[in-house]
Amino acid sequence: MKTNLFKFLFLFFTTSVFSQAGHIMQGVGAVNMSMGGASTAQPLDISGALQWNPAALSTFNDKILKFDIGLFYSSPELYSTAPTPSGLFSGNTKDDRGVSPMPALAMVWGKEGSKSTFGASAFGISGFGVTFPESMTNPINMPQSNGGFGRIESDYILMQIGLTWAYELTDNISIGIEPTFNYATLQLAPNPTANPSMAGYPSTDKATALGLGAQFGLFYDSGFGLKLGASYKTTQKFSEFEFDNTYLDNATSKNKFQMDYPAIFSLGFGYSTDALDLALDFRRVDYENTDGFSKTGWTQTASVSGFGWKNISILSAGLQYKAINKLPLRIGYTYSSNPISSDVAFFNIPATAIIKNAYQAGFSYEANDHWKMDAVYHYGASDGKTSGKLLNPMFVASNPPYGAISGSNVSYDMTTSMVMLGISYTFKK
Repeated sequence: MKTNLFKFLFLFFTTSVFSQAGHIMQGVGAVNMSMGGASTAQPLDISGALQWNPAALSTFNDKILKFDIGLFYSSPELYSTAPTPSGLFSGNTKDDRGVSPMPALAMVWGKEGSKSTFGASAFGISGFGVTFPESMTNPINMPQSNGGFGRIESDYILMQIGLTWAYELTDNISIGIEPTFNYATLQLAPNPTANPSMAGYPSTDKATALGLGAQFGLFYDSGFGLKLGASYKTTQKFSEFEFDNTYLDNATSKNKFQMDYPAIFSLGFGYSTDALDLALDFRRVDYENTDGFSKTGWTQTASVSGFGWKNISILSAGLQYKAINKLPLRIGYTYSSNPISSDVAFFNIPATAIIKNAYQAGFSYEANDHWKMDAVYHYGASDGKTSGKLLNPMFVASNPPYGAISGSNVSYDMTTSMVMLGISYTFKK
């Protein structure tokens, strides 16, 4: 019975996570999302502090339990153009994945007068996924026997469990450390990391991998409104995904693929008055030194060696208005640069979840000293297409480096929307 309950909870917290900045969730929970993800120097709730700066957890002096659940909808669209003897053939395919749940669970143990604060969290922090059905009107989604990829489907999810300790060095300065334990799943159809056969590329089962890492933080509270913060999340090192592949002719094979989670450096600024809380975060994400993202291109056997992503910058900003009794209001904005260059757009069709601009609005209702409810609405847009050439490993010699097909094009864009609700309980005597 206990084993079945554990499996249910584990599956629930890894159901679906679709990220906004590269493949990184811009925020965690309704409060942090409504501030655009900014929390490194402005810890308005425990989920934001646990996700972005473990040192900021020292601001909480109670035992608090928080749970959030969101309904997330994305609408990627895939376009392609291919030259044919009779002219250019163009088409587009819409994703048909539908709505996905996004849960988050956090708890903090704080005590007035104690220099130490402890926390634990289970967050879905990363993911991507598309479902583009097979189509005879879009070149790239034509059956593999006709030169396309057929149905294109991907599903990547990363759940992170963190155990956090924050310590007050002085009345103004805190440090924090958080060992992190990760579980990821990845499924691809077709699987471009496997060697193709005469029947084309295979589809995979859902492979899993385990990872370890840590996060370190520094937090400064001046006592007169100004707050500063910094944190560094190390690369989350994973075991290899081991795929069981099945080709269209029912032949089978196995292959392995290494995909880690990138290191993230965050700087934060916060300022508070009696009526307002302002938060501003800057993040730098190191994809270029991360296995699975650093390499790109074709191997000698025509499989894909990696995504080939560039480092990105993320800017998060949020404002909370708290002059209305028991009803704080929030707005947030998140900007992210695009890690995918035109040269490698073709390799990243399974991971189109790139949002340049995201807008959030939310509020909380403080029912009493124990219960608080939160809500947020999110809308994001890629602000144009990510585009490049169709690639073929057979053309590498004549069209280096990746075998671009002259006159072709592949591109994708998307919008996202989400409604999330949260509830927290503060244990007070």
